[in-house]
Amino acid sequence: MLKHFTKKRIIRVFLIFILLGVLGLVLVFTINGYIKISSRKRIISTEQAINLEDVDCILVLGAGVWGDRPTHMLEDRLNFGINLYKKGASDRILMSGDHGRKNYDEVNVMKDYAINEGVLSSAVFMDHAGFSTYESLYRARDIFEAKKIIIVTQEYHLYRALYVANKLGLEAYGVASNPREYVGQNYREVREVLARVKDFIYVIIKPEPTYLGESIPVSGNGDVTNDNYKD
Repeated sequence: MLKHFTKKRIIRVFLIFILLGVLGLVLVFTINGYIKISSRKRIISTEQAINLEDVDCILVLGAGVWGDRPTHMLEDRLNFGINLYKKGASDRILMSGDHGRKNYDEVNVMKDYAINEGVLSSAVFMDHAGFSTYESLYRARDIFEAKKIIIVTQEYHLYRALYVANKLGLEAYGVASNPREYVGQNYREVREVLARVKDFIYVIIKPEPTYLGESIPVSGNGDVTNDNYKD
């Protein structure tokens, strides 16, 4: 009798775990579908982007560096962002990435790359504390005082970036920068599914980013964000 009761309990607990797992998966994929559907119309072509008016800046999101060189993924984001700048979509570029350690610096690599491609140094702002998509967009709004932006990143990432931007009150459009295939993309796609859920929660509770600080209006001179800037 006792063994029968214990077996029934084990089966019941097992079924509950299966049910919770199924519900969790349904919730994850529902959130992902909602984010993609709600952001899709904001993904535009380069031609459409250059016809927008009063864009405060082109926001290029970091994607890793190899020493003083951008990764292939970041290189594509930079090339698309620089192309938008040269075609007149905006006269400001905001490079947002990870510069939380002395020996790892995404944003200076990004700015140097842009300058080497003919972009004015004063037109390039660096967000040294863009540690995540959420933080980059939060700081674009609160530190750099941007209101209308064009986000440049790969399409799989663009849905989440646009969703977060919208929920933070930014008027944001996105240009997808994926002209080639990338090694490890399947892993990124899986990770992005979970990241969308995380940021879905973040834009509800709206935690402050790791660092805030004094405002640096993107309408000013980008050289104020240089590490070696002097008055």
